Amino acid sequence: MENLEKQLICPICLEMFTKPVVILPCQHNLCRKCANDVFQASNPYLPTRAGSLTSGGRFRCPSCRHEVVLDRHGVYGLQRNLLVENIIDMFKQESSSSKPVPERKEEAPMCDVHEEEKINIYCVTHGVPTCSMCKVFGAHKDCEVEPISSIYQTKKTELSDGIAMMVGNNDRMQGIISQLEETCRAIEENGRRQKTLVCEKFDQLYSILEEKKREMSQKVTAEQEEKVNYIRGLTRKYGDHLEESCKIVEMGIQTMEEPEMALFLQNTKPLLKKISEASSTAHLDKVERGYESMDHFNVTFSKEGMALRSIDFIQDDEDDDDENEDGEGGAEESEGAQTAGGSSAVTDASVQPSPPQQVNSSSSAARSTAST
Repeated sequence: MENLEKQLICPICLEMFTKPVVILPCQHNLCRKCANDVFQASNPYLPTRAGSLTSGGRFRCPSCRHEVVLDRHGVYGLQRNLLVENIIDMFKQESSSSKPVPERKEEAPMCDVHEEEKINIYCVTHGVPTCSMCKVFGAHKDCEVEPISSIYQTKKTELSDGIAMMVGNNDRMQGIISQLEETCRAIEENGRRQKTLVCEKFDQLYSILEEKKREMSQKVTAEQEEKVNYIRGLTRKYGDHLEESCKIVEMGIQTMEEPEMALFLQNTKPLLKKISEASSTAHLDKVERGYESMDHFNVTFSKEGMALRSIDFIQDDEDDDDENEDGEGGAEESEGAQTAGGSSAVTDASVQPSPPQQVNSSSSAARSTAST
């Protein structure tokens, strides 16, 4: 221990290193306060750390005379030697533990009134310890007293019982806290599970709506394609008729330029027949008014929107009502089923468009009218 203490001596103050201990670039150690004193002595014209130090300074190590160059932080920029500081703490702890500890002498407390008398009895009336002189001549002469040793054992037992009771209460409190924490975790887990179930139910509802939207869109698309194909076919027929008429007109112009009367008369008769046939459009279908309209695919979602807005969680009283309704009889169940069927029929009627057969019949009726 003595050799170790020699290694922990600062070369400046010749005392054991005072924390914080800084290590120089040459690996020697100094107290930071001693290093700062050497630095200030070597650089008297530089301001202290409390001032505005604009440039660094330098000093020599007192052990090896190695020149130490410091930056603008001065000695506070040097690295601390935590290993030496820990060794100092261990050395001081070991030194203090190796010294014999003086025995503690327990002295009995003295009376405040009779300073030379020890407190040796207990006043039961006032609940305070006191001395014999107070019982004989003092404030407690008319009080009931007991030996302090017996009261000591009684109060010690009471205190021990109170501590045991508090320990039991603390154990129960810890058990309640554990139960509350477990309940909190169960609530969080149940909440996550129920949110997952709610999301799954809404996903199912989304899929039903997507399927219904796709089905209704397909109905509109089917009639749209049928009408567009019919109009395009009719356009081609009118185009062919127009092209034939233009050819006849061109032939008529060429015939009008024929100077030979006999040849003109020979060509006029068949040309007039073609003109008469081309002037008639009875064989072409006519499109009735409003054929392009698609307004019969009308939808209204007011009832469905109200039903969606009324979506909520099932309450406990609703479950009880449902159970009571289930036990009333089969007749009411069948009546409820008929009512539900009627409401669903109304809903379907409000959403679904007119049957496509009506569209087909209207188009065929248009064709037959045009042909007649």
